[in-house]
Amino acid sequence: MNKALYTIILLVLTIGALNGQDYIQVSGIISDEANRLVSGAAIISKKLKKGTVSEGHGIYSITSTPGDTIFFRALGYKRYHTIIPKDYGGRYANVDIRLEFDTVRIEGVNILPWRTYSEFIRDITQDKPLDPIIENMNDNLASIYVALQNDLGLKISPEAGYHYVVQQDFNAHATKNQFPVNNLLNPWAWSKFLQGVKNGLFKNQKFEKPTEPKKVKKKVKKE
Repeated sequence: MNKALYTIILLVLTIGALNGQDYIQVSGIISDEANRLVSGAAIISKKLKKGTVSEGHGIYSITSTPGDTIFFRALGYKRYHTIIPKDYGGRYANVDIRLEFDTVRIEGVNILPWRTYSEFIRDITQDKPLDPIIENMNDNLASIYVALQNDLGLKISPEAGYHYVVQQDFNAHATKNQFPVNNLLNPWAWSKFLQGVKNGLFKNQKFEKPTEPKKVKKKVKKE
């Protein structure tokens, strides 16, 4: 008998507590900044720990209570929440929601023709035939270098370029705050000029450096 009375009292208290809780039916339409209806958005009641999803036309409806916080989440949009006032005395509340876009701007994407890293390494390290145009260009550059070396007697190389730059830098520092070097007063330059004139410098002829006469070896008679 006592057990049955205890059960009845517990049921009465539970029903009384439930009747003392005020419920609000919150509904509305969810749209975005472009006035497009957002379907499939999640609506969650923090206090009641229940949720629902908006329909195809962006319409939603969820049960809440005064002082409750309702969260709205949708893919591609920023999170939004609204709070039901604690002193709200109505049974229904119409709350339309406008979500903001939450997009990540990507500057650029490079699409490579390799599916895996091993394919990339294989293609990069594999010997490929040289383009005939590039090969001909390299041959022409090589012939130009050889022609310059033969005509001017210059050695075209990184070392020669380095020595030339060092010599020019030395000359610039040696004649700093002075008049530039005048080869008209340089006897070595005059000697080279006269030698060139003698060998046809102004006759549009190919300059050939005179060869030294060969030394004749005297035969020694054996006794």
